[in-house]
Order: sequence, then structure tokens, then C-alpha cells
Amino acid sequence: MILEWFVPLSLPFMQTALAAAILVGIGCSLLGVYVVQRRMAFIGDALAHTTLPGVAMAYLLGVNLSLGATLAAVVTALLIGWATRRKQLREDTAIGIVFTGMFALGVVILSRSKTTRNLTDILLGNVLAVTPDDLWLIGCITGLVIVTLAVFHKELELTSYDPTHAGVMGLSSDRLRFVLLVLLALTVVTAIQVIGLILTTALLVIPAATATLLTRKLSHAMPVAAGVAVVASVVGLLLSYHARVPSGAAIVLSATAGFIAASGFQQLRVK
Repeated sequence: MILEWFVPLSLPFMQTALAAAILVGIGCSLLGVYVVQRRMAFIGDALAHTTLPGVAMAYLLGVNLSLGATLAAVVTALLIGWATRRKQLREDTAIGIVFTGMFALGVVILSRSKTTRNLTDILLGNVLAVTPDDLWLIGCITGLVIVTLAVFHKELELTSYDPTHAGVMGLSSDRLRFVLLVLLALTVVTAIQVIGLILTTALLVIPAATATLLTRKLSHAMPVAAGVAVVASVVGLLLSYHARVPSGAAIVLSATAGFIAASGFQQLRVK
């Protein structure tokens, strides 16, 4: 009975979908640890929603929607980094301004296109529609995230925990913030294709939040968060196939169940 549950994974399109979900889950969860530590949970939602003008413009120009989404997300990340570089504006305030401005621009552009074709997949995701070319791109971005975080791990960890001390040591918090924001922008775009614009924030925050319940060290939280994301991807994708529910929502619900289980385990450990 249990083995029958995994039979769908023998299908080629399910294998491609699973690989995409796992890669996106790993990328989001690793970055999510820094997002949670820096209290930037709102950034994922902002970057996801500000892809709308890029998607709308890409449709009007007849080019790839993902390309438009990527450019819009990167522009958003750079604008947020620029607005907060001198500490005159709080990061959450800058995110709110850029988020609402870009989203409003997207609504205006979208109103001119008079179509919703292909936009449903952007909102809700469609991991089963991922192609081998899409998978290659997702793999490259996830690889870039892993390599960059490995190279700048100590710097990012120090600026996350104690930015004042990092500044005394000569580390540029602004530059590292720009790096983190650009990585987030690229990862969010790939996540949108898998779980959709609406649920992307969940994949950034939930695995990382689950990991923080199980370990206090940042270096330990990252593999734990990645493991949670991988398990949620496998369980969620199989659940979506057997229960005939949207794959993105099923993956997020699986991750949420993991968080609830970790929370209960922590309560028992405290007692």
C-alpha cells in the first residue's frame, strides 16, 4: 500500500516536477534562514508581487514571462537596497513603498493588456508544467544560491546577528544586503513557477522557521530547513497527485504540518 503511494514518481513528468520542487525548496529554505534571522519575512511577499509589472510587460512585448518577472524582481531588490543604504529609511518601510508602487504599476499595465492568459500559473504555480529547460535554469539559480551562501556565510551570519560589530570589522552590510536581495529576487522568480506568487513567501519562511525551533545555530538551521523543504516537496507533490489538489498549496500545507510537528516537539522538550 505504501509503495503504491510512490508509483507516480516513476512518471517522467512527475520526476521533473519533483526535481524542480526540491531545487526551489532548497534555494528558498537556505535564503529563508537569513530572511527569518533578519526579520525580513515580508520581503518574499513583496518580491513575489512586484513581478507583476514585469510579467505584464513581457506579455505585451511577446517575450518570455519568466524573463519579465526576473527583471522586475531584481529591480525591486535593488530599489529596496538603495532606499535603505543610509539607514534613513527602515527596511520594512522601503519594502512597503516599493512593493505597493510596483504592484500598482503592474495593475495599470495589466489593465492595458486585457487578458489573463498564462497569469493563473503565475498566481498559483504549476510545477507539473516545468520543462527540462526550466529545470536547468532552476538548477543554475539554486547552485548560485548555494555557492554564494557558502562563500559569504561568515559575513552574512555576522551582519545578521550583529551588524554594528560587522561594521567595526570593516564589513559592508549594505553590499551584503544587496547580494542577499538579488539572490532572493532570482529565487522568488523560480519559486513562483513551482508554487505560485501567492504561496512563495510560505516556502521562504516556513522551513526556516521550523529549523529555528529545532536548533539555535545558524549553521545547523540551514541543512535542517533544506531537509524540511525537501520532505515537504515530496509529500506535497504526491498528495497533490493522489488528492487532485494544486501542487503548490499541497507543498506549503506539508511544510506547515512540519512546522506544527516541530512546535509540538519543542513544547515537549521544554517540559
